[in-house]
Amino acid sequence: MTNTPSQTSGVQMLEVVPELAGQRIDNFLRTQLKGVPKTLIYRILRKGEVRVNKGRIKPEYKLRAGDIVRVPPLRLPERDEAVPVAQGLLERLEAAIVYEDKALIVLNKPAGIAVHGGSGLSFGVIEALRQLRPDAKELELVHRLDRDTSGLLMVAKKRSMLRHLHQELRGDGVDKRYMALVRGRWETGRKQVNAPLMKNTLRSGERMVEVTEEGKDALTLFRVLRRFGDFATLVEAKPVTGRTHQIRVHALHAGHGIAGDNKYGDEEFSKVIRDLGGKRLFLHAYALKVPLPDGGELSLEAPVDDVWARTLERLGE
Repeated sequence: MTNTPSQTSGVQMLEVVPELAGQRIDNFLRTQLKGVPKTLIYRILRKGEVRVNKGRIKPEYKLRAGDIVRVPPLRLPERDEAVPVAQGLLERLEAAIVYEDKALIVLNKPAGIAVHGGSGLSFGVIEALRQLRPDAKELELVHRLDRDTSGLLMVAKKRSMLRHLHQELRGDGVDKRYMALVRGRWETGRKQVNAPLMKNTLRSGERMVEVTEEGKDALTLFRVLRRFGDFATLVEAKPVTGRTHQIRVHALHAGHGIAGDNKYGDEEFSKVIRDLGGKRLFLHAYALKVPLPDGGELSLEAPVDDVWARTLERLGE
């Protein structure tokens, strides 16, 4: 018998037993569909190919006893088929996609993953997406996020979309908003930081940005979201210009370094946050509004990760 490179399963109907009620559909499928890559499970969920009681559901749908889950035919890799590089990263990124159409992917990038390989990293978001979407030959990053910053990242699947978004970014068509946890009490009246920024490369090769008169104009709008006494403030930051490390340096310039920022933050403050379980940079691109070429508008929000949510909970206590 010849070994075919892959096999396709038929349609499966799975009934939810009472002891599995309350489980999220994605977790249910990961345990029920042994050997099926998680990337494939998230893809069929996002495309609406999984039905529960003949209706479409979201990946966060919680199952009820007696639900009938319809799983479409799946192409399964053979055991000896090569597993692509960094499978774990691929699965995390497939699960992180919050929007996709024929010209654009937007994902909620996890903290700690670079947007592209280089500087000792063989793999970043763009390399992983090229592997996940081999048919999209023109995949390009629309903009960047620092490696340790999480949140909404746009990747164009078509040149025309890339050109359109670059034009909107150069004007003020794209509205990007971040959340940051900063040291101290940010005064409500402090609504903006307008301070020119300049990039310097240190002898160690590390890039640092500083406020200096010779720098390029940079403006960030700030708004208080939540206070933690006088110790810390959760702020929203809206960069009007798009300079490297802009929010991080402007927060420092205002006297409120961002938690977990090992370049521009305050080590003492960051240590307290780390001791609460907050081992990350507390900067997250949470909201995005983008005009689409057809005249519509895409409006997205991305939740923070568990580390962020739990740390703020503990801080609030």
